[in-house]
Amino acid sequence: MDAKDTIECLDFTLLDHGASEEQLAGFVARANSNRVGAVCVFSEHATYVRGLLDDGIQLAVVAGGFPVGSVDDGEIRTAVAAAVSAGVDEIDVVLEPRKDEDFPSEADLARLVAMREAAGECVLKVILETPMLEERPMRAAARMALAAGADFVKTCTGKRGACSDDAASILAYEVMRHERAFGERRGVKLSGGIRTVDDVSRLTNLVHLQDPSIIDAGSKRFRIGASSLLDSL
Repeated sequence: MDAKDTIECLDFTLLDHGASEEQLAGFVARANSNRVGAVCVFSEHATYVRGLLDDGIQLAVVAGGFPVGSVDDGEIRTAVAAAVSAGVDEIDVVLEPRKDEDFPSEADLARLVAMREAAGECVLKVILETPMLEERPMRAAARMALAAGADFVKTCTGKRGACSDDAASILAYEVMRHERAFGERRGVKLSGGIRTVDDVSRLTNLVHLQDPSIIDAGSKRFRIGASSLLDSL
């Protein structure tokens, strides 16, 4: 991927509950001028941002708790439904990890189903907080999220650890495995601690090694959360 392709896969993010309209307007202006893949904000800023955002750039919000995800299914449904009502295109939701040996369990599956049902036709990206998970629960959570209908599995929020090379490879493999098993094409979002162009290149190559079709599909199946790199890209 060259710089232009990478920017088109970028989820450009401003997650600040206290952001002013001036800050949001400047943020959106940068997104519009660079033609990023999507912008991501908190739900309360969605309506204002939508009014400034150019056509063709997706509007995403985080809902249901960030960076710590809610464990109340009703609360998640309400938060996600409110985001849908605000007219967003995509929703990022944390599947809050647990240290219990049974994670992910039937309760986590029910939570994922609640996310999917509440999101309706919106693209759903499920954040797995991979820095907090060993390989087995990471794979299990990815498989469960994909089975529940997540459009993307996302590495992490970046607030509790960074995206590792292993996590990028594992999520790409699980998306490839899901397609082979069920014929459903899903996507990968890499985020958390991606600070240099070399980071982007290395992680993108790891996804490509597992399944080139993910990268080939561009922003429909591959996203990068690395807003600070926009100028470098």
